[in-house]
Amino acid sequence: MSELNQKICEEFAGLVVRKDLVKTVKGNAIVPSYVLEYLLGQYCATSDEASIESGIQTVKEILAKHYVHRNEAGLIRSTIREKGRHKVIDKVSVALNDKKDVYETEFSNLGIKKVLIDSGTVKQHPKLLVGGVWVIADIEYDHTEDKDASPWILSTIKPIQMSHFDYEGYISARKQFSLDEWIDVLVQSIGFNPEFFGRRSKLMQLMRLIPFCERNFNLIELGPKGTGKSHIYSEFSPHGILISGGEVTVPKLFVNNSSGKLGLVGYWDTVAFDEFAGKQKRVDKALVDIMKNYMANKSFSRGVETLGADASMAFIGNTEHSLPYMLKHCDLFDALPEKFYDSAFLDRLHFYIPGWEVDIIRGEMFSEGYGFVVDYLAEVLRHLRNQDYSDRYQDYFQLSPQISTRDRDAIHKTFSGLMKILFPQGGATEAEIEEILKFAMEGRKRVKDQLFRIDNTYAEVNFAYKDKAGKDVPVNTLEELQYPNYFNQTVGEVTDIGLPEPSPLSVAPEHKKSEPAPSREPELKEQHLTFAENQRGISYDNLFGPYLDGAKQVTITDPYIRLFYQAKNLMELLETIIKQKAEEDEVIVSLVTVEDENRSEQQREFLEKIQSSMFAVGIKFEYSFENSTSQHARHIVTDTGWKISLDRGLDIYQQYDVNDALSLATRLQKQRTLKAFEVTFIKIEN
Repeated sequence: MSELNQKICEEFAGLVVRKDLVKTVKGNAIVPSYVLEYLLGQYCATSDEASIESGIQTVKEILAKHYVHRNEAGLIRSTIREKGRHKVIDKVSVALNDKKDVYETEFSNLGIKKVLIDSGTVKQHPKLLVGGVWVIADIEYDHTEDKDASPWILSTIKPIQMSHFDYEGYISARKQFSLDEWIDVLVQSIGFNPEFFGRRSKLMQLMRLIPFCERNFNLIELGPKGTGKSHIYSEFSPHGILISGGEVTVPKLFVNNSSGKLGLVGYWDTVAFDEFAGKQKRVDKALVDIMKNYMANKSFSRGVETLGADASMAFIGNTEHSLPYMLKHCDLFDALPEKFYDSAFLDRLHFYIPGWEVDIIRGEMFSEGYGFVVDYLAEVLRHLRNQDYSDRYQDYFQLSPQISTRDRDAIHKTFSGLMKILFPQGGATEAEIEEILKFAMEGRKRVKDQLFRIDNTYAEVNFAYKDKAGKDVPVNTLEELQYPNYFNQTVGEVTDIGLPEPSPLSVAPEHKKSEPAPSREPELKEQHLTFAENQRGISYDNLFGPYLDGAKQVTITDPYIRLFYQAKNLMELLETIIKQKAEEDEVIVSLVTVEDENRSEQQREFLEKIQSSMFAVGIKFEYSFENSTSQHARHIVTDTGWKISLDRGLDIYQQYDVNDALSLATRLQKQRTLKAFEVTFIKIEN
């Protein structure tokens, strides 16, 4: 096991499970992950391989024997009749039969209804009345001649969720992890391998947890298909419910005025609306009005009576256009149904997760390491709903006075939620608090930027904060930095992240020297550029190409050209050099790197293959190894007098599936998401 996995197992003994076991035991059982992990937590919450294997078999036997498949419901009913009693795992819901004044249970997969349940159990587990709950239940069969009586008898019923947990123990164990370690623990706990995500992408994943730990938090995530938007809300917690956006009605969501029955917001911590987007969807205007009031005031009316609730709301849907298209031609809420495309409704959203930044989920991105049994983490998050961390930044930073009360509340809620998730024990440093505050402000600014487009009555807001020195620090969204000309408030301004205008990097040098040159040559100048994580649109061609133009000798110094993907990066840089030279010219390219102690033979094989393939196109490639393993310099030097200093070397892209020949990220560098990095162009004497 990795050091982190060992640490997780030691500090949270009995509360973690190996995440790949869920797939192992699931088979064809259509149950949420938290149900399976509840069982795995009973039998496999250990790092001992023998115990895990034994536990897997036990869980498989339990599922095989007690989980009710709909197509086998008749067989299970027969088993109960023949044996007189049988334990089942099923989703059940309860309704009040007011004519008989009794509560009746319906088993979803088993297909039996009107099973009596005592009122004490219903009071203890009120969610049985709304949406249904997964349970382990003992059912008996006793035939009777009474036609109105059900032969099915509910003996015992136990909802599949933890009954208690040690919060102080959780806080104590959290203190043993650094922030980076803790973020990775949480990413593994929701089922992903943190190695495939950058820091910003990890925070995007954790943002989906805030509705579970923050009361009345309104979140929206719109993006491409296949990014796992609904996974958290359907699989993660017994305290959240995922419903289709088209199935929402006022009685179901809030209250039925005729019966007085409370809706979903009264029983669930999080109500998520799946497939929320779709311009043609029909939406009840009354529902939108009640939702607007609830999202703003945490209350809704039932006739003359006003009721309150603390359920958070998450709206998730697919976008219909690419990001630059939306920024240029419409706005980031363009995909919403017409009735929800309402500035008053949108203004009540606290955070907009930019779904276009979230990678489409691939098989290798799922975790095989250890993480919390999700039911345990769900209980922790639920406990944190009672706490408020919204003022934890005020010792260091102060929000701009221009920020309105509604914007401030949104920022506070997001900041509080992230602080609860990352620093439940407190003790965050000034830099860590600043990172979380900026992230919270960016998500609200994304909402406000689009409101400016939709409704010009909204006043422009300076999203900024002051540090202790009194310096104003502006906050920008990533898409604003990447496409500044599409934002009215930034046209003509120069940003410190992205490609400033005018810039030689904005010209892709696709021409050869032997071809007619464009009318406008890019101006080369000394400059320092900073790029944000998850930014796109950068290739070696437009980043390095103009500075390599005309060079006859290029020296690349990078100690980390060892693994396959690093050799591939080198190959792509050489392709850029090929594009910059005339076909009849030759260029000498020298690589200075460090020999890999463990994979020296493979490393040499990569470099020699590159050397062989380059010769035919006029690139004389040579390489040498430096003895010093402490070498960290990474730069490119040309005989035309330019030095390009790179803090990450050529490793500027996040992981992608290099074996997927049909993926644009494989074929076009501009379609890959970036790691955060900096590059400096320095003019030197020849």
